[in-house]
Amino acid sequence: MDGEEIRITVEDLGISFQQGRELVPAVEGVSFSLKAGEMVALLGESGSGKSLTALSLLGLLPRPSGRLTCGHAWFKGEDLYSLGDSQLQPIRGRRVAMVFQEPMTALNPVMSVEEQLGEVLRTHFRLKGKALRERCLELLREVEIPEPEGRLRAYPHQLSGGLRQRVVIAMALAGEPELLVADEPTTALDVTVQAQIIALLARLQKRHGTAVLLITHNLALAAQGADRCLVMYAGQIVEEAPTGELFRRPLHPYTRLLLHSLPRQELRQSALETIPGMVPRRWGELPGCRFASRCPLATEECGRVVPAWALPSPGHGCRCHHSGASLPAASGGASLPAASGDVVSKDSPPLLEARGLRVWFPAADGGLFRPRRWLRAVDGVDLSLRGGETLALVGESGCGKSTVGKALVRLLKPTGGEIFLDGVGGYAEASEGGLAPLRRSVQMIFQDPFSSLDPRRMVGETLGEALETRHPGDSPAQRKARIERLLQRVGLDPEDRLRYPHQFSGGQRQRIGLARALAAEPRAILCDECTSALDVSVQAQILNLLKEIQRESGVSYLFITHDLGVVGYLADRVAVMYLGHIVEEAPTEELFRHPAHPYTRALLAAAPRLEETPQGGLRPTPIPPPRPGEVPSPLAPPQGCPFHPRCPMATEECRQGTIPAATSQTTTHRCRCLQPQVSPS
Repeated sequence: MDGEEIRITVEDLGISFQQGRELVPAVEGVSFSLKAGEMVALLGESGSGKSLTALSLLGLLPRPSGRLTCGHAWFKGEDLYSLGDSQLQPIRGRRVAMVFQEPMTALNPVMSVEEQLGEVLRTHFRLKGKALRERCLELLREVEIPEPEGRLRAYPHQLSGGLRQRVVIAMALAGEPELLVADEPTTALDVTVQAQIIALLARLQKRHGTAVLLITHNLALAAQGADRCLVMYAGQIVEEAPTGELFRRPLHPYTRLLLHSLPRQELRQSALETIPGMVPRRWGELPGCRFASRCPLATEECGRVVPAWALPSPGHGCRCHHSGASLPAASGGASLPAASGDVVSKDSPPLLEARGLRVWFPAADGGLFRPRRWLRAVDGVDLSLRGGETLALVGESGCGKSTVGKALVRLLKPTGGEIFLDGVGGYAEASEGGLAPLRRSVQMIFQDPFSSLDPRRMVGETLGEALETRHPGDSPAQRKARIERLLQRVGLDPEDRLRYPHQFSGGQRQRIGLARALAAEPRAILCDECTSALDVSVQAQILNLLKEIQRESGVSYLFITHDLGVVGYLADRVAVMYLGHIVEEAPTEELFRHPAHPYTRALLAAAPRLEETPQGGLRPTPIPPPRPGEVPSPLAPPQGCPFHPRCPMATEECRQGTIPAATSQTTTHRCRCLQPQVSPS
């Protein structure tokens, strides 16, 4: 495949939305091209128009309000924007495919994985019978889904968020597309699977010459995999450059501020850099630069004159009056008051605790005359969360992290074990009436923000219901004022209370979930991937906000995440989970500096990171090849150490016997491994 062949060219794209009698622009003047075998990353904040640009290529703009007002998308000599639905049908999924941001809304809840994959293969390749099933299994293996035979029969609600995302990717790859549009394809995936997916996309590019448009807020991931980057803001592209050049020498103030917002462990005692304000909603009414109101370099000229597109160097374009000018002294980075980890004693009693927690689910393949099999999602977890601290729970998709969180707030009833609040037990078996103290004290922010919000209620109604538990006597005016303050606190417009969930981007919906949790004024919040859908600038605002709330109120966080950069910045302690078990637990700095378990070392090595260059720019750190082997199925966990099938250090002793007992590496560091890496004295 000729690497210089242009696969698609977008020219002067314009998208608007009908609001009453008014046509409000959402994307304007966007132009770019992708070559065969090239990956281009589209970066920018929520609401900047990235996903709309991607949806336009497949004729999937929201109807009836979304309008394609101008532009062309030349693909193999055809203008995709001139084709109707019937003409696009044979192209969608076969020649142009898309991985959607929210897998639960992209999958049909009443169809099994096999039925949904089979639909793609029957439509485009006429496969059936054994050949169809074998190809389905091959696709699931390609995206590293464990026990693919069993997963074929599963329905979306029976899979973790990460597994659902991999099914969506498998469906997109099923047609062997020439152009793959990937809208946040790794949002719900842990770092090891992120590395596998980027490696998979690279193989697809090499094998088929596939062009990939990667929409992501993970700057380190874009730096690892993309050939070029486009930075988008308020409906237009403000910078374009080869990836290495963009991270070494960003020109636009917006790009540089995005890079400064990245959380890092060395910044944990400081506030993260943030970009003040929000992306303007009605930027079509602004006379000058759309970033001027948030830009530290803005002058009078920026407010009245639209900056022209310029090419300061070959292949590196920028839309700015002050391209390349030095930014003033950073507004963030200020030292924080004493953080939770400095004031919470390791000997203080737990606020929330699980002992021997087990959550087992009956397998769907049990028969009348066959013994029932159990999926051991959580299998004997001991976990404690002290008042005012942040405990991060990390591990691969499907390891049981989210199940632990849901069991702790009794959204799932444990199969065994006990849950304690302030040292008082009985919550594992309590009836709904007996759960009131737990529900008042502990709130949860869910991984999938869309499915956790009532689509028929305006945001203000959702927040008002949560406020009712703490402030039942409020007047309507008081309730409205509280709702507006909550929205402002999480970076949303007070007028957003009158909008419905489907009218927000994924990142904005995630902020609504945080506002709803804060409304109940809880003592602990279980955050299930609550920053996974946020771009880095908004993530910095949320992380600063979480720390601020913790300092003010002493709230505790159980932070379930796969983003180790966020863990290094936010968490006081880290618990590493694998196949239903906690395999290592330690204070954050100690675990990052001296990981004892081979699985923890693999997670840390696979995490995409950016490091500073001597010239002051950023570059990605090398990532080792993805670790071979699949995560064993919790339906049939291996004998002995659960990690031994993938462990390069496994011995016969690891393969036999029982799960290794937890041993103390230091007074605060525990690990379940027969051959832990000993910390240097």
